[in-house]
Amino acid sequence: MSLDTLSVTRSFGGTVHVVRHDSLATGTPMTFSVFVPPQAESGATCPVVWYLSGLTCTHANVTEKGEYRRACAELGLIFVAPDTSPRGDEVPDDPAYDFGQGAGFYVDATQAPYDAHYRMERYIVEELPEIVASAFPIDRDRQAITGHSMGGHGALTLALRHPGRYRSVSAFAPIVAPSQVPWGEKALGAYLGPDRAAWRRHDAVALIEDGARVPEILVDQGGADTFLERELRPDLLEAACREAGIPLTLRLQQGYDHSYYFISTFMEDHLRWHAARLTA
Repeated sequence: MSLDTLSVTRSFGGTVHVVRHDSLATGTPMTFSVFVPPQAESGATCPVVWYLSGLTCTHANVTEKGEYRRACAELGLIFVAPDTSPRGDEVPDDPAYDFGQGAGFYVDATQAPYDAHYRMERYIVEELPEIVASAFPIDRDRQAITGHSMGGHGALTLALRHPGRYRSVSAFAPIVAPSQVPWGEKALGAYLGPDRAAWRRHDAVALIEDGARVPEILVDQGGADTFLERELRPDLLEAACREAGIPLTLRLQQGYDHSYYFISTFMEDHLRWHAARLTA
């Protein structure tokens, strides 16, 4: 697999790499960023945190605004940020911000015309780890996953759908029950078709109700988030985890919104939480 390094930038003793490659999963070029901490320069492998971004984002949003590099450098964590969807003139799109390019929802679409390129679960779980491991010293026995909004949905569902793959999972303002909110109903209906039974396999609350388990979950949610009651519904995740006996730390952060001001404020908390579980 040929990788095209777009940039390498020094930061906190480590390096930020922006890389492009031709994806077999999506059939398009895909771009991702990787922060490699200074501990890796000795040749040692390092635990990896996968970060899944939200609607409209690319790899660049968290790479430039996430304020994760100092903590990752201290903790010895590799941090990988992929794009949120396939892109290109041949990729079906939508004029709305919450669907199409920039809004892949981390599922493998089954419905035309989206099934030709929108295979984001396969990309994140199968292809991208192989690509990253071929070029960067990740320890594939020590993986964590987190994400924001749509990416929080992706982090939760992929951890639940692939038990044992990730040692820890957290999220910032996740869409926890896409089957029950407008963003999710629109995307899952178009990508997966009208059968709501298929949607349950990509809905964190439904997966937990249907028996999927992870050891524990950390969620931060802004109390001033304008999407809180209509699209995010952390109360539904709280109820599902309580019924299933999954330890959930749900922190409502008063005054914080849905933006990277919120994410960057609590990013270090999440990285330290993951590091404790990746090094245990």
